[in-house]
Amino acid sequence: QVQLVESGGGLVQAGGSLRLSCAASGRTFSNYAMGWFRQAPGKEREFVTAISRSGDNTYYADSVKGRFTISRDNAKNTIHLQMNSLKPEDTALYYCAAEDSDYVPVFVYQYNYWGQGTQVTVSS
Repeated sequence: QVQLVESGGGLVQAGGSLRLSCAASGRTFSNYAMGWFRQAPGKEREFVTAISRSGDNTYYADSVKGRFTISRDNAKNTIHLQMNSLKPEDTALYYCAAEDSDYVPVFVYQYNYWGQGTQVTVSS
């Protein structure tokens, strides 16, 4: 089993930037594909981005392409989400997820391990 703890959320004005982090503990981190999802009030949890075990492959939702960047540091058991040019519609609770997989899952049901989330609020 793997435990995930997100950090880095906060309040930012539109056009600003935030960097989220997710620290993992438990099993061998490099065995896990990792993802970021978000959930706004009254909406379903949605895919944001994901990264393969090695970090060689990344995937992004169309809504964040060109603005968000996912990265991982297997030596430090962490992933990061750099969010630039933030918009009010990016406001949500952001979750880190992990799955022991040799492909990169992009759906909520494909992930077995989740963090508690970190709140991102973008004011207009």
